[in-house]
Amino acid sequence: MLGGYRQGMEMMDYRRLLPQAIGLVGVVVLMAGCACVAPTSTLGQTPHWPTEESKLEQTGYPISAVPFTEIQLTDSFWSKRVSTNRTITIPFGFKKCEEEGRIRNFARAGGLLDGEYEGFMPFDDTDVYKIIEGASYSLQTNPDSELDQYVDDIIAKIAAAQEEDGYLTTWKSINPNSTPASWVEPGPRWHDLKISHELYNAGHLYEAAYAHYRATGKRNLLNIALKNADLIADTFGPHKLLAPPGHQIIETGLVKLYRVTGQEKYLDLAKFFLDQRGNSEGYKLYGSYSQDHKPVVEQNEAVGHAVRAAYMYSGMADIAALRRDSLYLKAVDQIWENVVSKKMYITGGIGSRHKGESFGDNYELPNLTSYCETCGAIANIYWNHRMFLLHGDAKYIDVLERTLYNGMISGVSLTGDTFFYANSLESDGKYAFNQGALTRKPWFTCSCCPTNVTRFMPSVPDYIYALHNDSLFVNLFVASTTHVHFGKSSIEVTQATNYPWDGKIEIRIDPESSMTFAMNIRIPGWALGKPVPSDLYHYLKVKSKQYTLNVNGEPVQSELHKGYATIHRKWSAGDVIELNLPMPVHRVQAHRSVKDDIGKVALERGPIVYCAEWADNGGKVLDLVIPDEAQFKIEHREDLLGGMSIIQGDVLNETGQRKQLTAIPYYAWSHRGAGEMAVWLERKASSLPTN
Repeated sequence: MLGGYRQGMEMMDYRRLLPQAIGLVGVVVLMAGCACVAPTSTLGQTPHWPTEESKLEQTGYPISAVPFTEIQLTDSFWSKRVSTNRTITIPFGFKKCEEEGRIRNFARAGGLLDGEYEGFMPFDDTDVYKIIEGASYSLQTNPDSELDQYVDDIIAKIAAAQEEDGYLTTWKSINPNSTPASWVEPGPRWHDLKISHELYNAGHLYEAAYAHYRATGKRNLLNIALKNADLIADTFGPHKLLAPPGHQIIETGLVKLYRVTGQEKYLDLAKFFLDQRGNSEGYKLYGSYSQDHKPVVEQNEAVGHAVRAAYMYSGMADIAALRRDSLYLKAVDQIWENVVSKKMYITGGIGSRHKGESFGDNYELPNLTSYCETCGAIANIYWNHRMFLLHGDAKYIDVLERTLYNGMISGVSLTGDTFFYANSLESDGKYAFNQGALTRKPWFTCSCCPTNVTRFMPSVPDYIYALHNDSLFVNLFVASTTHVHFGKSSIEVTQATNYPWDGKIEIRIDPESSMTFAMNIRIPGWALGKPVPSDLYHYLKVKSKQYTLNVNGEPVQSELHKGYATIHRKWSAGDVIELNLPMPVHRVQAHRSVKDDIGKVALERGPIVYCAEWADNGGKVLDLVIPDEAQFKIEHREDLLGGMSIIQGDVLNETGQRKQLTAIPYYAWSHRGAGEMAVWLERKASSLPTN
């Protein structure tokens, strides 16, 4: 049994899947050639990088994240989530990929099995790559020899599917004259890149290869990725094929290959694909849906497919950092301002329209029909983290935290095996918002969201700490222990907290010997009376009680700089920072231009956005009214939905009768069946629609 991996209905045993995954593994290894070297795992060891460490570790960003592999979670919130992803979601995803033919497609493309392509999407290959990425990140912190072997056997099939010159897209290799979906045209390689997803497939391959190499030190998947990237670099570029991908992600994948190898051609290719957007020389522009309506350096508004967009903005941030490109930096800054001030939900979700899975117009943020794809929330986190690494401003972490605790984890159930594709901010129990369902589903024909969750969740600790010269940033408040290094000196940092339910945070500093450095402690915007770094949302009443900050019991006065309280001093073993962030219940109002939220409020406490759900409120919530004078109390319930703090208070219904409100964290809704739910509720009964 693989480390206790369990499905909800049965124990998941990777040994049962190995015969399917291995196939004709001896033939695969012979066909794969050098792509399957280094079969011996080095789990838990530092991998040997192919070029000098200084080159590889050069991210280009002025600030560096403390990697999740250096952080041990000890909290009761994220450690459960990460563990569930490892023991449930990853094996569940692999099982679905086995059942639905995604792994068999690699065997068929490699000539190991007969038959046609299984599936309905041209990007089904990426589901396998994303779960391998998540499994690899999981292996870095939880070595597991059976999972390691299972992944290697899948990689052997991927190696067999790769064509001699490096090309790798299974539906094209199996039969280029067929099509997996009616909206995809058959044809030779690189035909109709707007929708073929060949370059999108490559991008997720590169992301997985980077993760797998870092986890195991083995080159079997990395060599496949590099061979494919070399082919694409020989095929695309100035005086070659000029079309960019329809769906972005190859850009960030190429940047990771550059970091692994130090080869400039991969970075050049990433920038070429970005520069080519909006340039009609050599192909017909795809339009705003694919952010291909104007050059990226001239874009200043988020448009089109939200996931494609946020992946592209992440790639632009990478180029801005690595190439010190001021035009890229200006563009990505302007786009970020547009999103945060006009196109982001209170949950951190992005993408308001089901049609095109896209951003809407400025202030177009409907609730019942909100899209807020789970992949979009994940991409928003990737993008905002990069923006922080560029600028060192807490406002980006404010957005990241809001998305992380609300719009992202809402996408996966507490049990880890049912999912939201779209994350609605309101439900009437009738509108089937979740790809035709009223509640969470175990899988989707387009399964990008569940598999994206598998790759994202293990890396959550990546966002807790960061380093810049002799400064340590504390960005997220999560009970954990880590070791950071300033030069040759090591410092143990330990957080103790019950965040997000409690705003008391204790940070213990234990350097090997006394030393001077700065601790930059993020003071969240919500603790300063500002829910988001714009005027898109504001609190109805700002509570006067402020945060407190002590060192060894003594108050510290520190002016905030870019949202951080900086404590620069000589630190000795046993020094303790105490941060207290009061957590009153806030009423949030939206900008007056958000028509769907006029006259309404949302409830928020700390980083958590709350909602009213039918199961706690007599089967109906859309008639609830929260008058301005309503008082609230907090109750922590360990027996409710994995343990949470709920909000209770006396409110009204549409007829003015008093009712007891129970509000739960938004991320936990839809675990008890379909029914009414609302994040935004009326302030006055007269505002409710009449039948």
